[in-house]
Amino acid sequence: MDIKITRTENPKVKPTDESKLGFGRIFTDHMFIVEYDKGIGWHDARIVPYGPLCLDPASPVFHYAQEIFEGTKAYRLPNGEVGSFRLIDNARRMNRSADRTCMPALDEDFQVEAISRLIDLDRDWVPSSEGTSLYIRPTMIADGKSLGAHSAERFIYFVICAPSGSYYPDGMKPVRIRIEQRYVRAVKGGMGRAKTGGNYAASFKATKEAMDAGFNQVLWLDGREQKYVEEVGAMNMMFVIDGKIVTAELGDTILPGVTRDSVITLAKDRDMIVEERRISVKELYEAHAEGRLTEAFGTGTAAVISPVGELQYMGESIIINNREIGSVAQMFYDILTGIQRQTVEDIHGWIAVIPHY
Repeated sequence: MDIKITRTENPKVKPTDESKLGFGRIFTDHMFIVEYDKGIGWHDARIVPYGPLCLDPASPVFHYAQEIFEGTKAYRLPNGEVGSFRLIDNARRMNRSADRTCMPALDEDFQVEAISRLIDLDRDWVPSSEGTSLYIRPTMIADGKSLGAHSAERFIYFVICAPSGSYYPDGMKPVRIRIEQRYVRAVKGGMGRAKTGGNYAASFKATKEAMDAGFNQVLWLDGREQKYVEEVGAMNMMFVIDGKIVTAELGDTILPGVTRDSVITLAKDRDMIVEERRISVKELYEAHAEGRLTEAFGTGTAAVISPVGELQYMGESIIINNREIGSVAQMFYDILTGIQRQTVEDIHGWIAVIPHY
């Protein structure tokens, strides 16, 4: 498909203080849109000025939550150019989510081209301060004008971009996490591995209760036995036990994180042992008591690496690494952010420089 570009006639005033960008509150001048109709396929690809979507009140996205999204970033490189990180992998995951939610796939190379063209058009919005980035949010929603509990026949895929501040403006600090014992996020055969809004809505109640109690995040257990740890909010979880990287195995209930995969790849590059398997709360607490659990950290697009200083389950807390950032978490953070900024060699070709179209 050709991509038609309509430039804004009313450019927004760009923020000058990058320390106050925050996250997801400021958006660039343009957005990408392409539409799908049954019997026609994807059509009318375009980049247009950022603005509201016009949706019918009967649109299925409102009533049946047929919606998926992705999250990735672009970075200002030392030479002034802009680079994206593993964008093709986000496009592939978007299509896997689409398959699970009965939505149409969109060619992965076309997704990358469309997002790259959008970033190029708004490249002046990419911040350059330490820790900042351009957050990219591709989204697909069901559209239409009729009710009925079945897959829609019309869809809209769109991409918006938000210049975002540092996730750690005051430095990286370990977080407090409560292991959830009442609610569950996902079950075998369910939607846990798809990046869909319903998964996040399902997490809000437990997360609010945890935050009200002074915690930063919730660590979910498996939905069947509520015995094995899975993932944290918007992050995958990793533990350093006996010097090995241990993380929950992928399946129906865990989102296959791009950052998770990056950390596993980097660990194997360094001959570190990585175990992807079931991990019970009991094992974690026993390993801690025996001095074998030395670090815990989350991996995700927003934070990259988020060290954990405390885990609490049923009122009993364990303090990890004296609430300090561990050497393994720090190493992966430094390597990943270095690759993203091209200050560390990118041997896997994860960074793609955005072309000037």
